[in-house]
Amino acid sequence: MAYPHYERLSALDATFLQIEDENCPMHVGAVAIFDGGPLLLPGGGFDIERFRTFVASTLEPRYRQRIAHVPVTNHPVWVDDPRFNLQYHVRHLSLPHPGDERQLKRLAGRVMSEALDRNKPLWELVVVEGLANRGFAVIVKTHHCMIDGVGSADLLTASMQLSPDEPVPEPRTWLPRPAPGPTDMLLGEARHRVGDGFAALRAARNAVARPLRAIESLREALGGLGEAMAVSMHQASPTPLNVEIGPHRRFDWIRYDLDHVKQVKNQLGGTVNDVVLANVAGGLRRFLANRGENVSDLDFRAMLPVNIRTGDESGTFGNRVAMLAAQLPLDEPDPRRRLRRVIETTRELKASKQAQGVQTLEEISEWGLGQLFVQFARLAAFVQPFNVVVTNVPGPQVPAYLLGAQLRDAYPLVPLYRNQALGIALFSYNGGLFWGLNADWDALPDLHELVDALAVDFEALRKAAEA
Repeated sequence: MAYPHYERLSALDATFLQIEDENCPMHVGAVAIFDGGPLLLPGGGFDIERFRTFVASTLEPRYRQRIAHVPVTNHPVWVDDPRFNLQYHVRHLSLPHPGDERQLKRLAGRVMSEALDRNKPLWELVVVEGLANRGFAVIVKTHHCMIDGVGSADLLTASMQLSPDEPVPEPRTWLPRPAPGPTDMLLGEARHRVGDGFAALRAARNAVARPLRAIESLREALGGLGEAMAVSMHQASPTPLNVEIGPHRRFDWIRYDLDHVKQVKNQLGGTVNDVVLANVAGGLRRFLANRGENVSDLDFRAMLPVNIRTGDESGTFGNRVAMLAAQLPLDEPDPRRRLRRVIETTRELKASKQAQGVQTLEEISEWGLGQLFVQFARLAAFVQPFNVVVTNVPGPQVPAYLLGAQLRDAYPLVPLYRNQALGIALFSYNGGLFWGLNADWDALPDLHELVDALAVDFEALRKAAEA
């Protein structure tokens, strides 16, 4: 006999559902480009049925679940979808032959503009055939309430194969568990609150037993919370990237050789992420200056999602990130000094308690105050404490395969928030560093000029390193 089953969303996961609106769909995604290999049929088409069978054999249970809500509290939960239909989620399109990169970018922007249906599991795969050189692409969309960038990369790695000849598991039989009734969910919510109460009592008992340690922990938590709140209430400078946005998206990309980025890091100092942020600052400096903007006195800030997963949380669903705000030196014309200033900024961020403050706020939200985190996110969007999101996710440095077809490129996508017309996501894979730029269609009709500006600035960084 199958018993009713559901899983509660965390406060942070629920926030991504609640801040979504018609202009800001909250899905993460990627455009993965493959060599055709054995998935191409003799006539040149794509073997979509074989691909669907593979997806069915590797599909995690979360991808067969949809959102429901607890009565009264309206808190979202995951329940199995008894009407799950793989054909709805795995779609098949073709570009006019021979499909070029520009056509694929435009198609990806259109696919990413469309919000996911809340009545179904919150993900889609769109296979695109007809690429030049007998390749194909897979456009991936997954709602941010399901997973963050690092978790998505972990799951992508787990579902791919490390050899073109690796056997494919047989699809498993899946039987949906019945969804609980309103009474069951209300009782479950009450048990959750009681559990939080017992946890608070245990914390209080430990505080009495170890008062000095408790005082120090409280001081650190409050200090971190104060830092996070102060940063969130600090308004960044207005720029053309921070305007009211619509629902339509442009998607563009660029690829670097990861060894070239590491050479800059080894010669000039810092980390790969520091080089990326310095390159973002230099590229945006060129781009905005070409638009006639005065970049000499901008307080320009990037929001940096930071992975806080522990080792045993690798490959898990849900969001395990903290948001840090970093000032980018767009006013600095010299690439070497710009990187040095970025290194100083990130060093200060690592020593700060911003991440701990965001975690504290999320923990408070879990204690029956779920709307607290939502209101904090909405207030931050109104104040506009950052100009752009920049997220960098590490991936495997060996070739990965899909039914014998090698993954060649993987360009990630981060969603746009209110008054934020540009998001930059990076993914490292097999010796490449892949940049995905997601932008509002109307605010950034010249998005490719920013791509060119990033490339020009990176060459300046490389020359500075060689010197």
